[in-house]
Amino acid sequence: MIDGRIRKTIDPILDRIGRMLANLGFSANQITIGGFLFGVLGWVALAFGLYGPALALILCNRIADGLDGAVARQTKLSTAKTGTDLGGYLDIVLDFFFYAGVPFFFAVGCPESALSAAFLVFSFVGTGSSFLAFAAIAAKRGQTTKTSGRKSIYYLGGLTEGTETILLFVLICLFPEYFDLLAWTFGGLCWITTGCRVAWAVEEFGNKTGG
Repeated sequence: MIDGRIRKTIDPILDRIGRMLANLGFSANQITIGGFLFGVLGWVALAFGLYGPALALILCNRIADGLDGAVARQTKLSTAKTGTDLGGYLDIVLDFFFYAGVPFFFAVGCPESALSAAFLVFSFVGTGSSFLAFAAIAAKRGQTTKTSGRKSIYYLGGLTEGTETILLFVLICLFPEYFDLLAWTFGGLCWITTGCRVAWAVEEFGNKTGG
């Protein structure tokens, strides 16, 4: 819901850091994979109930998720390359793995929260599928948007975007005793987002033919 406004503030900072990393020889895909490995370590920490380290690792993952795009943009500018399809693919796939893994591995360490964790993962499937399906059809029609920053695919907004999901993960780590409440509440918001996206798709695609 607030990704667009946040991106306007942080993108210039990320671009400066991305330029430095690109000059040091780091590739966007290296940043993406490295960030995912931070996320995997965050899963392990959650499974063992180590919420402080989990929070630090989750934040490292999210920072890397912002930096990989910045490095990709700098590399594209300096080499005139446009072949970023693999990078975009890895970015979105590993992001979705990471998002689903957080509630799952929390439940590994706290089995009494398994039901609420399952509901949250279920809800992520709703937001993820509605997001990706819209992006696929938008790409077929040649539609683009920069509402949430410069992306490799069409980004459709909603109540529960990246910023809100990061906040959820932070709260889970800071207040693990409230995981059930947070999971049920955020999951409900995810389904509102999914419903809105389906409605937008019906309005956008229902009476139009792809060009």
